[in-house]
Amino acid sequence: MPVSESMVQDIVKEVVARMQLSGSAGTAQHGVFTDMNQAIEAAKEAEAKVRCMTMDQREQIVSNIRRKTHENAELLARMGVEETGMGNVGDKILKHHLLADKTPGTEDITTTAWSGDRGLTLIEMGPFGVIGAITPCTNPSETVLCNSMGMIAAGNTVVFNPHPQAIKTSIFAINMVNEASLEAGGPDNVACTVTRPTLETSNIMMKHKDIPLIAATGGPGVVTAVLSSGKRGIGAGAGNPPALVDETADVRKAAADIVNGCTFDNNLPCIAEKEIVAVDSVADELMNYMISEQGCYLISKEEQDKLTATVITPKGLNRKCVGRDARTLLSMIGIQAPENIRCIVFEGEKEHPLIAEELMMPILGLVRAKDFDDAVEKAVWLEHGNRHSAHIHSKNVDNITKYAKAIDTAILVKNAPSYAALGFGGEGFCTFTIASRTGEGLTSASTFTKRRRCVMSDSLCIR
Repeated sequence: MPVSESMVQDIVKEVVARMQLSGSAGTAQHGVFTDMNQAIEAAKEAEAKVRCMTMDQREQIVSNIRRKTHENAELLARMGVEETGMGNVGDKILKHHLLADKTPGTEDITTTAWSGDRGLTLIEMGPFGVIGAITPCTNPSETVLCNSMGMIAAGNTVVFNPHPQAIKTSIFAINMVNEASLEAGGPDNVACTVTRPTLETSNIMMKHKDIPLIAATGGPGVVTAVLSSGKRGIGAGAGNPPALVDETADVRKAAADIVNGCTFDNNLPCIAEKEIVAVDSVADELMNYMISEQGCYLISKEEQDKLTATVITPKGLNRKCVGRDARTLLSMIGIQAPENIRCIVFEGEKEHPLIAEELMMPILGLVRAKDFDDAVEKAVWLEHGNRHSAHIHSKNVDNITKYAKAIDTAILVKNAPSYAALGFGGEGFCTFTIASRTGEGLTSASTFTKRRRCVMSDSLCIR
């Protein structure tokens, strides 16, 4: 049943009321506190109970989170778009169903064993304790729910410092996680947060003695702060993923895949195609398919200048443009585009600000390369060493291999839209924290564990 806008408003009001109630009483309401220190203390008390739960009990909590995510997918999607003004409801609904189905749970927690003449040795995955997590406004509920499932499956609890622009949506998701735990017989406060997240609350969390691990999903500044905290950090930072198209590609399919990936949730995903590098022999054909079949609008040089001045300010990206659809962006520069338009395209040099900058908007600049080697060089430059994500459309295995080695990213998608990397139309699990900078790659429950060796000498080998 579709969720009306009035229902969304009612839910938001209910969440705000809960927040105000918890603030006036000085206690938490399903993980929501006015003070970060109190939030951490509550999560610590809950973790002592989660740590002792069996795998089956933890899995029941995770299963409940999956169920509640499915049940509330449309509501969460609408709340996220309404609160942040970014993305679109349909794609956010798909993302919630995807994470509910494909985020790993306790099955990701495994044991390695060696048995021999000198006894038995086990390597087991143990929890860190209370994890501090910083989450973005681009995927507010998605990141909270995905992180919570993995962290709880591993035996941890989590304290979130969500982006202030998405606090209502994030708090609603955190309430869901705690309700899922309580319904499974687990403790409250397995996920906690504060009513007003700020840089100060973030700093308290990062410096707190009871937070041994910090997972940050956001921009380069956030990740740098985490890596400077003196704690172990998992950093999921920026990317500027290029899509390379060589002369062997199925150009028509490449056009469809690239535009579908670029426009998914209005280009908010960090893995999404941000620019194209195409070899000269197929560049015109590719552009033609994007314009004639994929709803792309070709802008002139004058319009490029206007768009650049609109979406990029002296202080960085114009937040009013991030996550907006193509027709809205075009309307900001005086262009009333047809309803079928979903992406803005143009050709330019790699240094063009709309190409070199990670925009998180459905804008695709095409950079022409004289040959494959030139294309690889330009794509590597455009990725800026983030080692995050990259894409290629090619039927030449040697070309794919050369590109993969040169660009060295956590994710490489071949002949598919970018979202195939998250298991949407591709194999593999889903995550919304891709730790490219710190090397963990696509995080899951096992990422949030520490390895512990247990040795029994000269015993328990019975062969």
